[in-house]
Amino acid sequence: MKYDVVIIGSGLGGLQCAYTLAKKGLHVCVLEQNTQIGGCLQSFKRGAGSFDTGFHYVGGLEEGQSLYPLFRYFNLLDLPWKKLNSNCFDEIIINGESHSFANGHSQFKEGLGVPASNEAVQRYIDKLQEIGSHLFDLFKGEGDSNFYESPYFTQSAKEFLDETFDDELTKAVLMGASLKMQLDEHLPLYIFAQINNSFIESAWRLNGGGMQIAESLAHDIQKMGGDIFTRQRVTKLEEVDGKVTKAIVNEGEMEYEADYFISNAHPVRTNEWLEESKAIRKVYRKRISSIPNSFGMFTVQLQLKADCQKYINRNLFIYEGENDTKVPDLWHHPETSDKIDRALVSFQIPEKGDFTRNIDILTPMRWEKVERWNGTRIMQRGEEYEALKKAKAEACIKLVAAHIPGFNRDFIEKIHTSTPLTYSDYTGSECGAAYGMQKDNTKLLQTMLPVRTPISNLLQTGQNINLHGILGVSITSLLTCAEITGMEWIRKELGL
Repeated sequence: MKYDVVIIGSGLGGLQCAYTLAKKGLHVCVLEQNTQIGGCLQSFKRGAGSFDTGFHYVGGLEEGQSLYPLFRYFNLLDLPWKKLNSNCFDEIIINGESHSFANGHSQFKEGLGVPASNEAVQRYIDKLQEIGSHLFDLFKGEGDSNFYESPYFTQSAKEFLDETFDDELTKAVLMGASLKMQLDEHLPLYIFAQINNSFIESAWRLNGGGMQIAESLAHDIQKMGGDIFTRQRVTKLEEVDGKVTKAIVNEGEMEYEADYFISNAHPVRTNEWLEESKAIRKVYRKRISSIPNSFGMFTVQLQLKADCQKYINRNLFIYEGENDTKVPDLWHHPETSDKIDRALVSFQIPEKGDFTRNIDILTPMRWEKVERWNGTRIMQRGEEYEALKKAKAEACIKLVAAHIPGFNRDFIEKIHTSTPLTYSDYTGSECGAAYGMQKDNTKLLQTMLPVRTPISNLLQTGQNINLHGILGVSITSLLTCAEITGMEWIRKELGL
């Protein structure tokens, strides 16, 4: 089968690439190894409950804001979005003390309730807005090297916070919503600022789950003549004279030829498909394999009895220090087996009425905790694995229960859990990483991977490349497509 472009992986980045290139008039094909498309956008059912795999909320969906032009282009604005509470879309709870993140930069400043001076908080907000204003620079003719050499990338978020604020509580509060990114000492300021700035603009949940994003994109791709095939596991990319000529799936069961190929998979996996390539040198393979992956997530999905728990139109980020006075260290996550010290709590929008049926609790979990079970089958991993999940679930519930208004343990009907291993099985994420490869401000050339590869007709996209998150992946998908369509066409499509 011959196409203009074959895209490997149906996560958000892969589907967006297919949408863009199909709109350009190219004949595209998406290959997905699993039975369901969507990657981290997938939803799944457990009994009567429906749960999201990795999607929980987005920022910047109103006209003039960060995500709006991207989702307008991808025809995603008409999905059933519900705006979170503008006065408190994220509640940050540190040692029992509550702080509110409000929409709008001036309102955000007023609602924080932190020890820092107004002047220091204003400097923080100004920096977020300044960096936010550069979101589309790469589409406007700025070269890659100049863009990534800016202080926005070479300075870490930690360095910026440390030079702006003296007290640890203020810094902890401002980092408090950062469980939705790989927060560590070398996270580039640009990533921290763009993500937080977009949510301060506005914050939204999707009524019915993130799978609707994948389904909408897939519908439009097929309407424009593109093909999407599931159960197509790529096992080899065949290369001739320095170019990929075909993708071989299921150990030779099918072959897909194309002029261009785009991998939405982890770069290490892409390199494995090119084991015999002369264009992929050992030094390149070593560089890619040496980049650490971000942490994964342990998720507790609480399925609740009907008409018990009132829906809460905000997220909770809960942290506990070693005692009631010490501010927890948000840059490092010790992950001891017997204590959960941080969690994100998200409430599912009710199908009708005022009561939610599902609550998600997420806390960081490293791959090393479940690596010994890698290669085992779901539901067949043994008593020790099940005991680990049960203990962590109970610890998560204990941490957050006191902070959910009106919550009673008797409201719980069923408890479902997932680990980074589960996440890897269902999404193909390497080591169950929630946010792809770690980005490091001291090693930008090694960790900020370009969309181009050493093979001229093989491109990359997805959260491992450039930026992660819904916003970052959407931008990266267009940068990937620009290598085929030309940047001028992309600019016109976005109205830039």
